[in-house]
Amino acid sequence: MEKKIPYRFVLSEDQMPKQWYNLKADMKELPPPLLNPKTLQPITKEELYPIFCKELADQELDTTTRYFDIPEEVLDIYKVYRPSPLMRAYNLEKALGTPAKIYYKYEGNNTSGSHKLNSAVAQAYYAKQQGLSSLTTETGAGQWGTALSEACGYFGIPLTVYMVKGSAAQKPYRKIVMQTFGANVVESPSMTTEAGRKILAEMPDTTGSLGCAISEAVEKATTSENSKYVLGSVLDQVLLHQSIIGLEAKKALELLDVQPDIIIGCAGGGSNLGGFIAPFMKEKIEGKTNTRFIAVEPVSCPSLTRGKYAYDFCDTGRITPLAKMYTLGCGFIPSANHAGGLRYHGMSPIISKLYDDGYIEAMSVEQTRVFEAATLFSRVETILPAPESSHAIRAAIDVALECKKTGESKTILFCLTGSGFFDMSAYGSFIQKTMSDYIPSDEYLQKGFAKLPKV
Repeated sequence: MEKKIPYRFVLSEDQMPKQWYNLKADMKELPPPLLNPKTLQPITKEELYPIFCKELADQELDTTTRYFDIPEEVLDIYKVYRPSPLMRAYNLEKALGTPAKIYYKYEGNNTSGSHKLNSAVAQAYYAKQQGLSSLTTETGAGQWGTALSEACGYFGIPLTVYMVKGSAAQKPYRKIVMQTFGANVVESPSMTTEAGRKILAEMPDTTGSLGCAISEAVEKATTSENSKYVLGSVLDQVLLHQSIIGLEAKKALELLDVQPDIIIGCAGGGSNLGGFIAPFMKEKIEGKTNTRFIAVEPVSCPSLTRGKYAYDFCDTGRITPLAKMYTLGCGFIPSANHAGGLRYHGMSPIISKLYDDGYIEAMSVEQTRVFEAATLFSRVETILPAPESSHAIRAAIDVALECKKTGESKTILFCLTGSGFFDMSAYGSFIQKTMSDYIPSDEYLQKGFAKLPKV
């Protein structure tokens, strides 16, 4: 008789991880290093200090420290909303008629509404420790901006958020939440920075991109006294902080005596996916498991499935370090669709390397199919998922339906990264059948590839 697994399983407070896990310490081959944009040589910690907090720059380049202690002050805030629940999707399984077992780790049970708070708290803490006067950042759909606004409000640090203009129009209440926590929110591209003015001169009607917003945020930080820039995805330091998701999930599954066959995460810049899969990937690298990992991205911004693995700037203004990643070109301006947090032109160097080495699969899905999955999930599981998270739901449903065809009882695990309560215009568009699917042409993508740096 099969062991009965609860619908909702939460670790106790004393079972919550006290350390972050650095996957780079166990990778057989490391991602190529970040490059200084002026010298094209591997960047040093000292060269990152003008942009990032010292401790975060050190974490970014650390390839040997396997575990980092989570500071007590960070743990104290984590305990307000962590450990997050591991859910068994019995109702979804029943609705699909699948023999597959579906689990998901739910990261939407906090005020910011997403997993982003895990890194925001850490980065704001290190900024406070360093005695900084202010921080700057960018945000797409608003989850990262909201999370960092909350963290900076807690630590009393002034914050300027450059929010992608298209997302600001779609999600005005996200902007209000950020302002409630005390942040200054600027729609990007803007006339407040040289980078923004240049972009607007070239593309006056642009809805913006994360690359544009990063350019403005970095410029603001580097031209302001005692200020630093912080980023909510892509970077190794962010994946490090997000490893708490995977560590909690792995601990919970071990206590339930469950081993996942397939692990799925949505992929924009790679923060939730990288943190979620990290401890499971360690076992695959060591040859202990043969888990299948699937990264899911929108067809409108297909950096993994149609991008090039090359060195590229992390921002549109070409002022940041260069990263070896799957990229559509730093000048790529994505469609203003509803997958706001998955519209970055590149992918985490760690995720990119794992994908290039064959440890991860990737798939892209149309937003109408994403919202079909989201509405089914909300009706049977009673959680309204964010559009970004719903990419993972779509893939989990597709895999479960394949199991239905084959009769295989696979165990599926995915990360539900956030709630969708700020995405009602998107749900409305789907319900009213005004939502369309945009797929960039090969010709359009080639324009971005043609401008990749010659490294």
